[in-house]
Amino acid sequence: MLTEQQKMEALVDLSMELHQVKDIDILMENILTWARNFAAADAGSIYLKDGNRLKFSYTQNETLQRRLHPGEKLIYSTFEIPVDRTSIAGYVASSGEQLHIADTENMDPALPFRFNRAFDEASGYWTQSLLTTPLKTSRGDVVGILQIINCRTAEGRKIPFPPDTERFMAVFAGMAAIALERAKMMREMILRTIRMAEMRDPKETGAHVNRVAGYAIEIYESWAKKNGVADTDINRNRDILRMAAMLHDIGKVAIADAILKKPGKLTEEEYEIMKRHTILGARLFSDKSSDFDDAAAEVALNHHNRWDGKGYPGHVDPENETPLPGHKGPDGHPLGKSGMEIPLYGRITAIADIFDALSSRRSYKEPWTEEQCLKTMEENRGTIFDPELIDHFFQCLPSIRQIQQRYREEDSP
Repeated sequence: MLTEQQKMEALVDLSMELHQVKDIDILMENILTWARNFAAADAGSIYLKDGNRLKFSYTQNETLQRRLHPGEKLIYSTFEIPVDRTSIAGYVASSGEQLHIADTENMDPALPFRFNRAFDEASGYWTQSLLTTPLKTSRGDVVGILQIINCRTAEGRKIPFPPDTERFMAVFAGMAAIALERAKMMREMILRTIRMAEMRDPKETGAHVNRVAGYAIEIYESWAKKNGVADTDINRNRDILRMAAMLHDIGKVAIADAILKKPGKLTEEEYEIMKRHTILGARLFSDKSSDFDDAAAEVALNHHNRWDGKGYPGHVDPENETPLPGHKGPDGHPLGKSGMEIPLYGRITAIADIFDALSSRRSYKEPWTEEQCLKTMEENRGTIFDPELIDHFFQCLPSIRQIQQRYREEDSP
């Protein structure tokens, strides 16, 4: 068992790790993992505050996870509850006070809140102890709540959370809240950029880019685990890829409205201009000062290249839009990139972007059924798409369906 000094040192290390994660979805996953490991908790959830509502945003459950096949992920439904005193999470969010329920079966009936056992009954899980902590910023604002469930001994026996866990979790929640606030600002800045693109192209919505980014990291994680990528590298790359994939079409802001918003089919000349959005998007990140800049440029430039080499823009220097040395075709245009010449993040985002385009409503079409979408994705294995990555796409379908529900078009991003 860790001493108090060791726990404080661990908190300092965790604080440093928290501030290295930029994307809010990845950050929530890490916060919950670290909190559970720190407190020997079997399960946990994070709710984020949005006005007078709490959004159930992320959950983990080791017991339920063990019931799944290797590689499968726990699928859960998102929902909202009011910030009031009728639920445990709502009470903590409204009061700003930490709450420890040692035994959900023997709660004081005089308390204003009740424990809702609907999830336990639906899943076959049994919640005994709950430690719910407000996520407060340095200004004292509650941005959400962190809830950990069922403290376990080394032998697996459920016990109440010890008093020192309550204290340390309060400190950790303060660190996590500051990191979440920073990550939320990063997400909002990206979405403001997307909204600027949406003013030009109605297809580029916040929901669309969140879905594409969500699909992309699921495909990447499945591929990375199969290919022996270290967990630390997977976590770092997921963080980078998610933000980069959100900005895959940002170059469209530089395309004229007459082409971008044309209701009919583009002429050959107009289509050539439209294709420049890949190059223009990559150019936005040409002053590369971070791994994110590298990834964003890679995704913007390559997400329309095809596995068979028939995509665009091919082997091109985005700075001057000329073919790379040794890659000029007979017509003077860049030769196409094919197969493994296309960077990994570009190949992944191509799958995510096209699937979302097929399954979403557009001004010129209704959303395709899932059956139609999946049939088209399979038919283009080895032509548009990397065959190996398509296998990972199909393996991730349960998670992809969950992302579709989380970021529905009618919802705010």
